[in-house]
Amino acid sequence: MQVLYRSTRGTDKAYTASEAILKGLSEDGGLFVPDRIPKLDLPLSALAGMTYQETAYEVMRRFLTDFTAEELKQCIENAYDEKFDTPKIAPLVEKNGTFYLELFHGATIAFKDMALSILPHLLTTAAKKNQVKNEIVILTATSGDTGKAAMAGFADVPGTRIIVFYPKNGVSPIQEKQMVTQKGKNTYVVGITGNFDDAQTGVKKMFNDKELAAQLDAAGFQFSSANSINIGRLVPQVVYYVYAYGKLLAEGKIHEGEKINVVVPTGNFGNILAAYYAKLMGLPLGKFICASNENKVLYDFFSTGCYDRNRAFMLTNSPSMDILISSNLERLIYRIAGNDPEKNSRLMEGLAKDGKYEITDEMKQNLQEFYGNYATEEETAGAIRRLYEETGYVMDTHTAVAEAVYEKYRQETKDETKTVIASTASPFKFTRSVMNSIDGKYDALSDFELVDQLSRIAGVRVPKAIEEIRTAPVLHDRVIAAEEMPQAVKEILGV
Repeated sequence: MQVLYRSTRGTDKAYTASEAILKGLSEDGGLFVPDRIPKLDLPLSALAGMTYQETAYEVMRRFLTDFTAEELKQCIENAYDEKFDTPKIAPLVEKNGTFYLELFHGATIAFKDMALSILPHLLTTAAKKNQVKNEIVILTATSGDTGKAAMAGFADVPGTRIIVFYPKNGVSPIQEKQMVTQKGKNTYVVGITGNFDDAQTGVKKMFNDKELAAQLDAAGFQFSSANSINIGRLVPQVVYYVYAYGKLLAEGKIHEGEKINVVVPTGNFGNILAAYYAKLMGLPLGKFICASNENKVLYDFFSTGCYDRNRAFMLTNSPSMDILISSNLERLIYRIAGNDPEKNSRLMEGLAKDGKYEITDEMKQNLQEFYGNYATEEETAGAIRRLYEETGYVMDTHTAVAEAVYEKYRQETKDETKTVIASTASPFKFTRSVMNSIDGKYDALSDFELVDQLSRIAGVRVPKAIEEIRTAPVLHDRVIAAEEMPQAVKEILGV
């Protein structure tokens, strides 16, 4: 039975999966959601024997129903290959009785690779299926990781160009070096003098600018998105939660049907929403523990039912989570509003107009499976140091936020359900913050001296993604104000 996609802000039209992937964002500003969540109608025990690629096929074929088996298998084969430094793709590591799902073994050593390795293949396949003649322009805002992962995925892919906007002073030095050294004749990186929310808002405005769309169309271009708002990003993320459950079964850590909890460090809410979709498919997941840094807009939302972005924007050592507008939360709001686009639209209008909205008590009742909390910078550093001292395992700052929040959850609830923490980035991506957390004596070292020292103390080889940028020349050095973004796009495309 076909799964179709509708906007969270309108029910007029249903789109196939390939159409929704191509569009990225609905014309009414809403996000595409499946009209039903397909069931994972196979025995859970079957997951235990599957490779990552086999799991990806079983999950994705149920969501992307207008892709043929051959098309989907080809996309999966092209995505999950030697770009990853382990054949397992997403290893599960046990430390102190907790399981860390390592999602950082791809080309850019962050979890974004898990979806952005396959999105270019889904998108170009979708373009062929829908007889698209225009060149596709991927327009993306990044808080640090999406940009590089998207560019690595789309670099020199025929029929595409990619333009990435990032906050000039809002990403780590390694993240910035990864982006500004990106090769590829079709890749463009632009820094903005603002924060991630400014970049994300600017991108959304361009998607909704009909006059700009007409100008681009006349010049042979059309926009699509690689941000987590694209359903082609969200569906591949569901896969690794299903895979993790299968690996726990295979290793005898759980029995078939046993519930596990999931902890996800999140800013834009896409990664934890993917886990929720896995549960709706039938995966036995218990609590969704939503971990925030000091930009704790999601913690406040889960505590009070009020989403309020009217607050100071904090620059933290977990920059990929420095976000006050959690775009993917809209998909959850739509669901707990009874899939009512009008109710959801009213709330989103409140967010756009007043910077806040409040859900009803009835809607709050539908959030019982979620627990939200946050970690301060000190708590994050303490979590890194403690786990290293106890086990020798080094985690990055975002995973440490999740670790610290999980500890608070356990103390509050005494819940000892087996738990998977989504480990979203390699510690090599945030070496200064990580090494300073372990011992302040490392602060005098340069960024790449820190890389080598981290490799020594963790007993882990320096990832290829880091080695590549040691001496790479800067290829992108443009910096603009946020309001100049549309003009920059026109100049890049020669429109």
